[in-house]
Amino acid sequence: MRKKRVLLFSEGFGTGHTGAAYALAEGIKRLNPAVQCRVIELGKFLNPTVAPWILSAYRKTVSSQPKLVGMLYKTQYHRSLNRFTKLALHRVFYTHARQVIEQLKPDLIICTHPLPAAVVSRLKRLGLNVPLYTLITDYDAHGSWVNAEVNRYLVSTSRVKSILTGRGIPAEQVTVTGIPVHPKFWERSSKETLRQELGLADMPTVLVMGGGWGLMFGEGFMNALTAKMDQIQLVFCMGSNDKMVEKMRSDPRLRHPNVTILGYSSDVNKLMDAADLLITKPGGMTCTEALAKGIPMLFYQAIPGQEEKNSQYFVELGLAEVLDSERVVDKWFRLLRREYAELEEQRLRRLSPDRYQPRHCAVTVLEMLGNPEDLSGSRSAHAQPRTEEAVYLTP
Repeated sequence: MRKKRVLLFSEGFGTGHTGAAYALAEGIKRLNPAVQCRVIELGKFLNPTVAPWILSAYRKTVSSQPKLVGMLYKTQYHRSLNRFTKLALHRVFYTHARQVIEQLKPDLIICTHPLPAAVVSRLKRLGLNVPLYTLITDYDAHGSWVNAEVNRYLVSTSRVKSILTGRGIPAEQVTVTGIPVHPKFWERSSKETLRQELGLADMPTVLVMGGGWGLMFGEGFMNALTAKMDQIQLVFCMGSNDKMVEKMRSDPRLRHPNVTILGYSSDVNKLMDAADLLITKPGGMTCTEALAKGIPMLFYQAIPGQEEKNSQYFVELGLAEVLDSERVVDKWFRLLRREYAELEEQRLRRLSPDRYQPRHCAVTVLEMLGNPEDLSGSRSAHAQPRTEEAVYLTP
């Protein structure tokens, strides 16, 4: 009997889109190793010379002109990709994308970024007969995600579902699954054991993530962070930004036994388990991974647009706070020193399955793969949770 095949298309604009694709693929394989999954960043795969230039230009725009990014997000919020953009994507990707799909023969295509979703949608309009799912990787739904040829949308919350149905998408074509996270985030491990494994002291610990795109907070916040290093342990995880790592390691303020500075790490799941507080940009994937681990969050430098929406959602839920002044750092460091046991008890309550079911997205896709009617979106999915708040509590 032929094994089921799932093809996941993404793009490398940030790490969240491709991260969600790999997380879902790994989750599917964990639950059913017989299902074959393939993740492809469409632009990088089909145009390896041009794609890095485009991504570099996008990074520079986000870093140097965030207000412009926010303005474009808001002015185009209710619109799908325009006809010119879709035509350009068609001319650049059509033949190669069609060839990849014909070669891999997937039973289902899942797109975690609007651009490949638009490409596959056009292919479907021209005769491709493969179900197309769009997995929205944030806590908002920009119009660029919407295409008439999509068979089903997989979304983070019932709020996002309401946004899509408000745009005329039938409710039975939108399934609330939560954003998938890698199976490494499905369970929580012993904090004490992990601190020993990672070479960290057994004391209140703050994990600071970010910097991969050169985004970091200023001197005032750095001074606030380092003011209590004798009582608060700091772990900086700066991703692939090697220049930032070198700069931080040469900073006299950070030469302290209670400070650890890391570049890229494949152990973010362990670092979150070992830490008591996460300071991060509000990217959709990072927020969801933190939710799966129950760790409270402080948000800094949200990119205008989707990250602002992510921030708003988690702040309203009471799971995060905006890091808009040094006083916020002081308050949380004081809580970590004086009310440590109470904070840990609150964290355990946040791990309730009523908050988030990290494997639910993979379970949903597998159930749909086993039922052709659900796969094609011809009727409401059996995998829909009993109530959508069973995946996320919506304020």
